[in-house]
Amino acid sequence: MSKTSTTNTWQKLSFSLFMLCLFCSFSEPSLEEDKHRITGYAQGTSYQITYYSPLPSIRKESIDSLLAGIDSSMSIYKPYSLISQFNNSEKGISIDADFRKVIEKSLQIAQETEGLFDVTVGPLVEAWGFGHEAITHYPDSLEIAAIKKCIGYTKLKLKGNFLHKARPCVKIDVNGIAQGYSVDKVANYLVEKGIKSFIVEIGGELRIHGKKKDGSAMKIGIEGPAENNDEPIIRHVVALSQGAITTSGNYRKFKQNGSKKISHLIDPRTGFPLDNELISVTLYAEDAITADGYDNAVMAMSLTDALNFVTKRPSLEAYIIYHDQQGNVRDTMTNGFKQFLVEEDKGYR
Repeated sequence: MSKTSTTNTWQKLSFSLFMLCLFCSFSEPSLEEDKHRITGYAQGTSYQITYYSPLPSIRKESIDSLLAGIDSSMSIYKPYSLISQFNNSEKGISIDADFRKVIEKSLQIAQETEGLFDVTVGPLVEAWGFGHEAITHYPDSLEIAAIKKCIGYTKLKLKGNFLHKARPCVKIDVNGIAQGYSVDKVANYLVEKGIKSFIVEIGGELRIHGKKKDGSAMKIGIEGPAENNDEPIIRHVVALSQGAITTSGNYRKFKQNGSKKISHLIDPRTGFPLDNELISVTLYAEDAITADGYDNAVMAMSLTDALNFVTKRPSLEAYIIYHDQQGNVRDTMTNGFKQFLVEEDKGYR
């Protein structure tokens, strides 16, 4: 039996993961008394934590400190970070536990996806104008070929705590997976503090743990454009008690080169921006680092390959928006993802 179901959808290329008024059915005062929320800004984006506890036992300062520690390890925007030290090194450096966990997962996903996910892709991202500095022109094939000599996850070797690079020019950027790791680290911190019901969201990547106080699952909204191409609206609502959801897409962050849109998602194997039929991929996994790491790789696949890849991995479920051969925008989801839809949404076909 097929693991997917397909439907027509909207006519605008916009999609994102949206937290639909967390615990939105909680309107009764008695259910709100134990609900606490922490919001802040970290890692270049906003975060929001909503949890249930008789007392507000989690301090914002503790969350900020935890996230700052991850930044000190893996932020390419901080010159003193370990990742910056690695990128400026000749042969590599010793890394901390956070960095090591992210690299281990990155190399695993890189191998499984045959290089579609690759943390060494940073120089290509820079070359296409999605990095720190503006560019004066888009690279040609010769320039791409030169840059690719420094690209490839096989040029990285992790031995103990030492991350080795095969060439001094090899640089890494873990932005495509580190935010998922950050979500997991905050979630694990809450569990260690005895919090049994929460949602952690950082930059749209989120992890859910436990049920609402009334015993029902948490509700998360899946956002998409309105039929008249106005601002996005909620297209589907999922209900979860455990797990993580992340998204990757090429609809918001792009550059225009004449009539051609240049995606910020670069295929590490070719060196050029993605130009396939997928518009966005939302993945469910048990933890956020897994969902966050795989969503970019799945986004680089054809629709058929993407569905086959997810179907072969029982721990993953997917919701995909894509162009059909006529250029119409359609969506599809694995049957497992469809089971997350709230009852009134399951008749979407």
